[in-house]
Amino acid sequence: MANVTDMDLDLGGIFLQNSTFNYENYDYNENYPSEDCSRVHFGTVLLPVFYSLTLVLGLLGNGLVLVVLVKRRRSWSVTDTFILHLAVADTLLLLTLPLWAAQAAAGWSFGTPLCKITGAMFKINFYCGIFLLTCISLDRYLSVVHAVQMYSRRKPWMVQVSCLSVWLLSILLSIPDWLFLESVSDTRQEKAECIQNYPISSQSGFAWRLASRLLCHILGFLLPSAVLIFCYSYILVRLLHGSQGAQKQRAVRVILALVLVFFLCWTPYNITLMVDTLHGTPVEGSFEKGTIALKNSLAITFAVACLHTCLNPMLYLGLCRNFCHHVLHMVMCSTGVQGVPRISLWDSGIVEDSPGQAEENVQLDQVTRMGQVQSPQN
Repeated sequence: MANVTDMDLDLGGIFLQNSTFNYENYDYNENYPSEDCSRVHFGTVLLPVFYSLTLVLGLLGNGLVLVVLVKRRRSWSVTDTFILHLAVADTLLLLTLPLWAAQAAAGWSFGTPLCKITGAMFKINFYCGIFLLTCISLDRYLSVVHAVQMYSRRKPWMVQVSCLSVWLLSILLSIPDWLFLESVSDTRQEKAECIQNYPISSQSGFAWRLASRLLCHILGFLLPSAVLIFCYSYILVRLLHGSQGAQKQRAVRVILALVLVFFLCWTPYNITLMVDTLHGTPVEGSFEKGTIALKNSLAITFAVACLHTCLNPMLYLGLCRNFCHHVLHMVMCSTGVQGVPRISLWDSGIVEDSPGQAEENVQLDQVTRMGQVQSPQN
C-alpha cells in the first residue's frame, strides 16, 4: 500500500485543463448546420426554380384562356365573364413571381413601394379568386337547387357589377398590405425581406396587427368558404337524389373542380397565416426553433398558393372538351368551332345560355316537366 501511495502520479494536469476551459463564450446552435444549410438550399435554389416554372406554365395557360375568350367576345356567357376575370387576376399575380424569386435567392432589393404593390397584388389575386368562385357557385346553387337564374335577361349588367364589386372588395381587403408591407433588413441573414412590418413596440400596434389580419381571415377566407361549402353540399345532394340532367351535372363538375383545387392550394397558406397571426411577432434577434419552422412553413405554403395560378388552365384542358376543341382549331388555324358561338367552353359539350337566354330555358324546362307528368294520364 505504501508503494502505491508513494507512486509519482500527476493526474492534476488533465483535470485542470478541462476545468479551466470556458464554455460560456461558445456559441452553439443545435440547428446548425443541417437546418440552416437545407433552408439556404431550399430558399436560394428550389424556390426560384419553382417560381420560374410556375411563371412559364401560368403565362402560357392563362394567355391561352384569354386568347380563346377574346375570340368569343361576341357570345360571352356568365361563366365566360367570370373565367375572364379569374384569368386576369392570375396573370397579374404571375407578373410578380420574378420578384418573389429574386427575394428567395438574394433578398428583396426593390424598395418598399414595389414591395407594397407586389404583396398587395398577391392578396388581391387570392380575394378575387375566392369571391369570383363564390359568385359562380351561388349562380349554380340557385339554378340547380331552386331553378332560379341569378343573372336574368332583364338585368345583364348584373354580371359586370358583380365582377366590379369583387375587384373593389379585394382592393379594400388588401389595405393592410398597402399600409404595413415594407422592405425590412434581416440581421441574421444580412438581406432584406418584403414583409408586413407592424409597429409591435406598442399595444396599439399589436392590436392593429391582430384586428387587420383577423378581419381579412374572416371576410376573405372563412366566410366565402362557408358559402361555398353550403352551396355545393346542397348541389351534390340535389344531383344525387334528384332527376337533374347530365348537362347540369357536367356544368357543376367543372366549377366544383375549380373550387377544390383552389382550396387545396390556398388553405395551407391561410392556416399557416392564421397561426402566425395568433402566434405574434417575435422580438428582433430572437430565432427560436418554432419561429424558424413557422417562417419556413409560410415560405412553402406561399409558393404552393402561387402554383394555383397555372392550374386552372390545366383543369379547363382536362375537363372541358369544347375548350380543347377551340384550342386545337385555333392552333391549326381552323374555323370549325367558330360557327357555333353558343357552345359552352366549360360544360363539356352543352350549350350554355347567356343571361338573356337562361331565363327562357328555365321556363322551357318547367313546361317540359309538366308535360312529362301529364303524359301518363293521357
